[in-house]
Amino acid sequence: MSDPTPRPSVRLSRDEAWAFVEDSHTGIVATLRSDGVPIMLPVWFIVMDHKIYFRTGAASKKAVRARRDPRASFLVEEGERWAELQAVHMVGRLSEVDVTSTLGVAAQERFQAKYATFRTDEAKMSDATRAKYAAARVFLEFEPEDRVLSWDNRRLNL
Repeated sequence: MSDPTPRPSVRLSRDEAWAFVEDSHTGIVATLRSDGVPIMLPVWFIVMDHKIYFRTGAASKKAVRARRDPRASFLVEEGERWAELQAVHMVGRLSEVDVTSTLGVAAQERFQAKYATFRTDEAKMSDATRAKYAAARVFLEFEPEDRVLSWDNRRLNL
């Protein structure tokens, strides 16, 4: 016998999903190795015009994988208990943005504003670490498909 009480929807509206993504601190991006195996890595990111931007070294494996195969997915999540779990998952494509372009400069300004207080002071970094982060950087732009998978288990009121 089925329960006549409708179960509340855990899905977020499109606007709610984008607000959740924009307010999140760290995202997980999945790119594909040459053999098709996905590699998932944490990234700091910003949102502009329903696209996600994250910075990486121009010669990084993330950038190399994105150039070879632009298919990717992006996830943000929050919550410790199942009843608190919230997440947004998107599938889309990556493209490279030159950090000196108008878009790259805008992304850098927003990125700096979001993460300035979380960054390590360069004076505290080793010479090797400082050199690594001084290498050429690019932004990768993640443009998601229209369909966004989302859930907010708090809506179940458990």
